[in-house]
Amino acid sequence: MKAIVQTEYGSPDVLRLEAVDQPVPQDDEIQVRVRAASVDAGVWHLMRGTPFLIRLMFGGLRRPAIPILGGALAGEVEAVGSAVTQFKPGDAVFGDLSASGFGAFAEYVCAPASAFVSKPANVSFEAAATVPISGLAALQGLQTVGQLQSGQRVLVNGASGGVGSFAVQIAKALGADVTGVCGPGKVDMVRDLGADQVIDYTQADPTRPEQPYDLILDAAAYRPFFDFLPGLTAGGTYVMVGGSTPGFFQAMLIGPWISKIRDCQVKCLTSNPNQSDLLQLQHLLATGKIKPYLDRTYPLAAVPEAIRHLERRQVRGKVVISL
Repeated sequence: MKAIVQTEYGSPDVLRLEAVDQPVPQDDEIQVRVRAASVDAGVWHLMRGTPFLIRLMFGGLRRPAIPILGGALAGEVEAVGSAVTQFKPGDAVFGDLSASGFGAFAEYVCAPASAFVSKPANVSFEAAATVPISGLAALQGLQTVGQLQSGQRVLVNGASGGVGSFAVQIAKALGADVTGVCGPGKVDMVRDLGADQVIDYTQADPTRPEQPYDLILDAAAYRPFFDFLPGLTAGGTYVMVGGSTPGFFQAMLIGPWISKIRDCQVKCLTSNPNQSDLLQLQHLLATGKIKPYLDRTYPLAAVPEAIRHLERRQVRGKVVISL
C-alpha cells in the first residue's frame, strides 16, 4: 500500500510517499481502508519532534518512533480480527488513532475496534474524518474539563479554527450562549457556525467583556492566559486547549496556583480518546447539530503541503486528506 512515511524529524520536507506493507489486524483490531484523514496541530508537533516532551511521550528521542502520522480518519472496514463483533467488512467508520499508534496517512490501517464508531450515513467520509481529534478536544474541553451547563455564557477564542469551530457548535448544542473570537474576514463564518456574538479581535478586546463569561475555552492561546481571567464570572473556568507551547506549560504550572488565590479555575485539556465521547459526537453529527467546516482538501501525496497550510495558522475549520 501507499503511505506517507517519516524517518527523521523536521519540516514537511521529511515526509515521503512510499510503498509499505499492508497491516494485518490482530484479534481485537479491524483493518480499515482509509477514505479520508484530517490534519491537526498534533501532526506537525510529531513531525518536528517539538516540544521535546513529544519525543519522551511517544518514544524516538533521535528518530521518530511513529513512521506514519495521522490520527483522525474515516473509511470502510476491510477485515476484522477474530475477537471483533462490533463491526463487519463493508461498515463505514470513523475513529481516533492517537492512542493506538497513529497511521491514518495511508491507504490502510489496523487499530483496536474500540477506537472507532460507525459513520452516520448522512455525513461524507471527508466530513467525518475531521471529527475524532478536534471534535473530541472541543467536547472534552467544554463538557469534561469545563463542566459546561445549559444557559451559561461561553467565550470560544480561536472560533474559526479546527477545535474552535467544533466548540462553537457543541456549546450551542449543550444550551450555552456562545461568543466566538476570530480574526478579520472570518466573522461571517463564525456567525454561520451558530455563535450568538462574534468578536473580531482586531476591532475589540475579547478579554474585557461587558458581561463576564462562565467558561472561556481558549483554542488559540497565543496571548497570556491571565489576560482572560478578568472576563470570568466568580467561580468561572478558563480552559486552554491549543496555542503556544510556552503558554500551555505556563498555564499548566501556574494555573493551579492562580486557581487557589482567585475565585476561578485555570485548567489545561489533556485529550482522552474514548469510544463513549466518539458516540456522542456521532449523535451530534447524525442530527446535524455539528457540521464540519472543510477549509481545503488534499490528496495523500500532498500531505506535506497540507501541513504547511495548517502551520500558517490561517485555516478555516479543518484541512482534509482525501484518498
